[in-house]
Amino acid sequence: MNANSNIAQVASLVSDASRAAILTVLLDGRYHPASELAYMANIKPQTASFHLSKMVAANLVTVEQQGRHRYYGIQNQEVAQIMETLLSITPPAEIRSLNQAAENEALRQARTCYDHLAGKLGIQLTNSLLSAGVLSEVEDQFTVTEKGEGFFKAFQVDLCRVKRKRRSFTHRCLDWSERRHHLAGALGHALLERLLELHWIQRVPNTRAIKITPEGKKGLQEIFHIDAE
Repeated sequence: MNANSNIAQVASLVSDASRAAILTVLLDGRYHPASELAYMANIKPQTASFHLSKMVAANLVTVEQQGRHRYYGIQNQEVAQIMETLLSITPPAEIRSLNQAAENEALRQARTCYDHLAGKLGIQLTNSLLSAGVLSEVEDQFTVTEKGEGFFKAFQVDLCRVKRKRRSFTHRCLDWSERRHHLAGALGHALLERLLELHWIQRVPNTRAIKITPEGKKGLQEIFHIDAE
């Protein structure tokens, strides 16, 4: 059987430090202009554009054009999951400044993993749902229990609408910082959106980090029995 040469092509793209940095930034699940990605990856705009064109051609990154401006985002959940898996087996980056240390700690506490929650908060939420019998763990995925259907209805997450999305409903995603699985898929995304809607969490600009608000600390304790930091 012949090996698929496209695997080598994708591996080569991801192995480049600048491209890996861009993909890591795009794990926030949002679209960014090339100039912003260049700044966050600490490379020149022309270099970022060169790398982005290669990743678009390889279907790792997608691009949307609005007028004269182009915005880039990660292609899909599968690409994001591969990047998170690679991060989970990658040695930690060397911390060289107080700013780096603070950002690293913020990412470990709570962050977006493409379109769902990860980090300590993501693990705490998943464990809370499992302990309460809202979710059950079957082999390599989570399932919503009968009790869970009532919970999500009360929490104003429409499971019927979520299930209609053309993607995995409740799969497990390996958390690179916690080395454990958190809830991903369409339900993981719906839970993130609901927490943002309630203003329990906020996105931190120019990073994947998520900040828990004062009302979020109260709500997470009352509903999920999480003592958020």
